Amino acid sequence: MKRSKNLDDILTNWAFDPTTLNVRLVKGNGERDVIQMRVDMGVLQLETTGRPDGDQYRQSETVLDYLQQAHSDDPERELDEDECADVDREFMQFYHRRICWLRLQFYHRAVMDADHTLRLMDLSELMSPDEEWASVHEQYRPFVLFHRTQAEALGELDESGPESAIQAVNSGLEIMRGFFDKHDAEEHFESDELVVRLIELRESLRSEYSVGRTLKEQLAEAVELEQYELAARLRDELARREMN
Repeated sequence: MKRSKNLDDILTNWAFDPTTLNVRLVKGNGERDVIQMRVDMGVLQLETTGRPDGDQYRQSETVLDYLQQAHSDDPERELDEDECADVDREFMQFYHRRICWLRLQFYHRAVMDADHTLRLMDLSELMSPDEEWASVHEQYRPFVLFHRTQAEALGELDESGPESAIQAVNSGLEIMRGFFDKHDAEEHFESDELVVRLIELRESLRSEYSVGRTLKEQLAEAVELEQYELAARLRDELARREMN
C-alpha cells in the first residue's frame, strides 16, 4: 500500500490560530522529542538539541562551532558569501526554537539558544567581510537579549523565587545598557520598547510577590551613596545567602 506523503491529517487536526504561537512537543522517530510549530500554511519541525534542522555543518555540530574553530586557526579569516548565508540561516533556526522554548516554558533551554545566537553574533562581527553586514545583525542584539532576560527571569522565578527573578531582569537591563552605550545611543535606552517591557516585568514581579528592593539593589544604592558600612553588611548577607 502506497503511503501518503501529504500533511492533510496533521493540518486538519491542528488548526492554525493567528492570535498565538502554536507550538507543541511531540515524539519523533526513535522516541526522541521534537518541537512542532504550526504556521499558517504548514508545520515546522525542530530538533531539541544541536541544530534545529538536525543537520551538521561541515562536520561540525553548528555553524557557530565551525566558525569558532576557523577563527581559532586563523584570527584574520573573514566569512565568504556562502558562510554569511549560512550564518543567517542559523540565526533564523535558533530564533524559531528560542521562541518555541519560551512558549513551552522551557526557560533554561531558551537561555541556551539565546546564548548560542549571541556568541554567533560576536563571532560574525569579528569575521564579518564588511561593516554593513555586521551592523545588520547587531541591530537585533537587544531583541535576543530581551528574550534571554525574559527566559532567565522566569526560570529563576520557578527555581529560586521572585527576588532572583528581579535580579535576573536587572542583570539583563545592565547588559542592554552596555549595548546602547557601545553604540552611542544612551539617550534612547530608557524609552526603548524592549527596555520598557523588561522594567514592566520587573515591577509586576515586585507587585505580585510583594518584593521590595533586592539585596543587590540595596547594595548598589549604598555604594552610590558611599554608605560603606551598610554596603559591607549587605555584601556579607549576599555571601551568606549564596553559600546556602
